[in-house]
Amino acid sequence: MTDLISPELTVADGQPYAYARAELVEPDWTRMPGFKDVTAEEWRSVQWQRSHCVKNVKQLRDVMGDLLEERVYEDLSRDQAERATMSMLLPPQMLNTIVPQGADDYTAAFYADPVRRYMLPMFTDRRTDWASHPHATRDSLHEHEMWATEGLTHRYPTKVLAEVLPTCPQYCGHCTRMDLVGNSTPVIDKLKFTIKPQQRLDDMLDYLRRNPGVRDVVVSGGDVANMPWPRLEAFLTSLLEIENIRDIRLATKALMGMPQHWLSDDVRSGVERVATIARQRGVMVAMHTHVNAAQSVTPLVAEATKAMFEAGLRDVRNQGVLMRGVNDSVPQLLDLCFALLDGATITPYYFYMCDMIPFSEHWRVSVKDAQHLQHGILGYLPGFATPRIVCDVPYVGKRWVHQLSEYDEVRGISYWKKNYRTGIEQQDPEALNRTYEYYDPIDTLPTEGQDWWRTHAGDSIAAATEQAAASRAAAEAQKLLPVV
Repeated sequence: MTDLISPELTVADGQPYAYARAELVEPDWTRMPGFKDVTAEEWRSVQWQRSHCVKNVKQLRDVMGDLLEERVYEDLSRDQAERATMSMLLPPQMLNTIVPQGADDYTAAFYADPVRRYMLPMFTDRRTDWASHPHATRDSLHEHEMWATEGLTHRYPTKVLAEVLPTCPQYCGHCTRMDLVGNSTPVIDKLKFTIKPQQRLDDMLDYLRRNPGVRDVVVSGGDVANMPWPRLEAFLTSLLEIENIRDIRLATKALMGMPQHWLSDDVRSGVERVATIARQRGVMVAMHTHVNAAQSVTPLVAEATKAMFEAGLRDVRNQGVLMRGVNDSVPQLLDLCFALLDGATITPYYFYMCDMIPFSEHWRVSVKDAQHLQHGILGYLPGFATPRIVCDVPYVGKRWVHQLSEYDEVRGISYWKKNYRTGIEQQDPEALNRTYEYYDPIDTLPTEGQDWWRTHAGDSIAAATEQAAASRAAAEAQKLLPVV
């Protein structure tokens, strides 16, 4: 591909960011000892990808061998034993995008790599002063409190989130649903769905039929790529039979982590059948994926995206997560956005601030820094493809980072309001007047703020716990919560 804007010209013009369109490259997987004999045909096979996922330190060692020093495996093992909220699971496709061009000092490059930093967190990555924020919780967005039926979160007035299964083809260290998704770890005993899978799906459909005010369904989990296609297609077809459903969004990181799934003939033909019905009914079906670093966008990702468009999906959009050491600079965000847009025709859509789950403080950024990043990326991308950086405020929902009502930058507490009631606040007269709090990482605060938290963390937690208990009591009074 030809550069559309010369980097030399751009720098000479004094622009802070130099745009240059670059051709996507599939990294050479044979650089890794464990994959040195893998053929291109095997690499494109979704069955081969699934059967060769890296699930533990031993398997990582089998693939990487002596490319990495022993301290890497020890560091990772300790994190898995003492800090990890997600078990290890990386498809070869995703592992291949870590240190994609190789390095003379592979260990140093491995430690510094942005994809590694969130997919294979090390114990030495984590903070030792504030490993978890005092307000960190397993279900940081209180989605389970808003379950209308098991797995169906009704937080927004016209939209629902359908968690159709609790597994993924890959597990991200920062997963916001770490309390439910994936296998239990030594530090997190995962919750389990209690209702049989088909009954859960039937209950979701019944709720949507009885609630005509819902028009938009995000079908997620977990990752829909892990649901057997016939079952997923049956659920989507049933959704399309409900008159009030006008938008369906399929949530899958596997478009990037395992594009081979979406390139499979049976899946492509199934997506085409669903898209055809949707088009006949005037329903918009789109795909949302999750890419956090430009190097993850490869020709196979672009090919899978093209296949989804050819099958009839309306759009493919990216919802990334803003994380320190991964994509917390303007050049990193813009490089990613242009790789998505130019290389794979994926629309940059959102960057979420990393949620307040346990052991996530080394990833999270402050609201102030997020505001600076939002300011920094404006003006380079087309308006429709300029992603919004949002804070997913507990009990509120997504808010642009400039929408806060008040901000105590010393203590790192931002205050937010909302314009609708969630499913657990239908009878709450103060829901639209109350302010809700979000908390910056404590290590990013000035000394005065850090000292305040050391002294007052207990009082702050007690107040927040009281408010959460009141919200849950209101939900139980409305009988909107399942027994779990």
